[in-house]
Amino acid sequence: MSNPQNLRYSKEHEWLSAAEDGVSVIGITEHAANALGDVVFVQLPETGSTVTAGETCGELESTKSVSDLYCPVTGEVTEVNEDVVSDPSLVNSAPFEGGWLFKVRVTGEPDDLLSADEYARFIAG
Repeated sequence: MSNPQNLRYSKEHEWLSAAEDGVSVIGITEHAANALGDVVFVQLPETGSTVTAGETCGELESTKSVSDLYCPVTGEVTEVNEDVVSDPSLVNSAPFEGGWLFKVRVTGEPDDLLSADEYARFIAG
């Protein structure tokens, strides 16, 4: 399992792309997708809503359990991935590509986001 070097990661297992025009893409890591099992339903924040770093903003439901989705940054949701809403299995098959969850116009970022190497050490325990 490899974590793309160009992303940053939260300890809640979300990833965050570098901002383009102030907007970052957010998804869950491959580690989280594997731990969840087959994702069968996603509840994402609404476009235009405000999300806060470290707070829940949605849910992922798998054949094993329901897991809260945490936002790694503060900002306004600019887009949700409708492909994932209609086909939640994309979270498992392509967590860093087609399985992204939503985009945020970032207004605040915590200091504890991890690099790919730091995240790898974190999940290794």
